[in-house]
Amino acid sequence: MPPDAALNPIQVTVLAFIQGFTEFLPISSSAHLILPSVLLGWQDQGLTFDVAVHLGSLLAVVWYFRAQLLTLAMAWFGSLIHRSSDKESARLAWFLIVATIPAGLAGLLLDDLIESYARSALIIGSSSILFGLLLWWADRRNTMRADRSATLSELRWGSVLLIGIAQSLALIPGTSRSGITMTAALFCGLDRDSATRFSFLLAIPIIAASGLLRSIELARSNVDATDVLLLAYATAVSALVAYACIHYFLRFISQIGFLPFVAYRVVLGAVLLMFFW
Repeated sequence: MPPDAALNPIQVTVLAFIQGFTEFLPISSSAHLILPSVLLGWQDQGLTFDVAVHLGSLLAVVWYFRAQLLTLAMAWFGSLIHRSSDKESARLAWFLIVATIPAGLAGLLLDDLIESYARSALIIGSSSILFGLLLWWADRRNTMRADRSATLSELRWGSVLLIGIAQSLALIPGTSRSGITMTAALFCGLDRDSATRFSFLLAIPIIAASGLLRSIELARSNVDATDVLLLAYATAVSALVAYACIHYFLRFISQIGFLPFVAYRVVLGAVLLMFFW
């Protein structure tokens, strides 16, 4: 029996909520998904469940940015055929494509190595603290230079490549994909809202590519059919929670800053190191 076939509705709800809640907040989903297995002795949720909840997160971010994504797609296709009339949107679309390449290559080359050797409480706890403090430094530095903060329209190719390379570090468990891309964007001078929006948009191709690869793995494996209703429920929970996180994070991040998330990461990392190392 595959691990995910043994999940009961309560476990499905908790794990789907964790995935939806942590996917886009800068607090690391891997650091949280390890907790139920360590604290409660739950089995690994399995590949089928993993695909389902990531699909939920993808649906949430695509639906939230649906209007902008349509604009970006039309401008990008227009730039391939002729000079697009919406140069700013076409430029942003190209930025997202280029920034995805480093993480995509790193994932193809290093994913098996990371899965085999890096999923430990020591690495997850240390990464949660280290990259959390780096986020605090980037946010504090940007706050002190608020008069020079840039928006997405002022983003440059060098900054895009740096953010893309930084996203590759998210392969290290505990780093947080959203956290490291927001950190890099802040270091590149983007204001909080712009850094967050770029991070969320950049999540779409990565989550989609990861989900596609996992789906291919799932199709090639001999996994028995699982409860379709439970998987659909997990997808829905993950999608709803992720959508709410995106909405409220964008609404309040300019006012509250990243310090609450940094403090939470440091505490979480310390707990992991103290009790599970």
